[in-house]
Amino acid sequence: MAQFITPPKSIQRTVGRTLVQYQMIRPGDRVLLGLSGGKDSLSLLHILMHFQRRSPVKFALAACTIDPQSDGYNPVTLRSYVEGLGIPYFVESEPIVDLASKHMKGNSYCAFCARMKRGLLYKVARREGYNVLALAQHLDDLAESFLMSVFHGGKLNTMKAHYVNNAGDVRVIRPLVRVRERQLADFAQQAGMPIIPENCPACFDMPTQRFHYKTLLAQQERANPMLFRSLLTAITPLMEEGLEQALATASPVRETESA
Repeated sequence: MAQFITPPKSIQRTVGRTLVQYQMIRPGDRVLLGLSGGKDSLSLLHILMHFQRRSPVKFALAACTIDPQSDGYNPVTLRSYVEGLGIPYFVESEPIVDLASKHMKGNSYCAFCARMKRGLLYKVARREGYNVLALAQHLDDLAESFLMSVFHGGKLNTMKAHYVNNAGDVRVIRPLVRVRERQLADFAQQAGMPIIPENCPACFDMPTQRFHYKTLLAQQERANPMLFRSLLTAITPLMEEGLEQALATASPVRETESA
């Protein structure tokens, strides 16, 4: 049977400060974790379990996996693992790969897939009575999104730490926005988590913009070990919902769901 694994102290401290600063989890919240089976979401599962056990703020926790019906993806091991931890678990299956191949072309595939998965997670949250959706994007993801937004959109923008969805009925939180990807990789490996490797056919067929900027950041960090500390300082204001609208003096809008 799967066993709860206590996250490293460094991750506990970082996530704890983030949860408090952005008021991500409130008394009585019902939190649904989007669990892909990758190292990031599996790590976040144990991190949220840790705070569920230790925090004075009481909240419910469940996990949901979106099965895109792609070759090689089988969440069966996740079911036994999550249920072994005593966490309610849902699987929503949808032929996202087939739908994308019919309706989208080129590098729009990832955006299409992200929107589909997010919509299905909202659907499960509403159906099962969860008011908070937890996503596992980390600091590396936010740094990549920031560069993509600046270089290709001409905007100062990145993923938000905490915001309300367009429908106004689900709060979305990203507790890992200050955690490095390598910290999560080390935690998942040392804990022996049942990681499902990347299996998206689009990622195999063509390099993505995100992969390009991940490589660029890795190269720059070798020359400047303080790179991500500087990037965190730069993007922290952008994690707040509504800042980019204030900068543009435009009417408030919600974060784009594909981010």
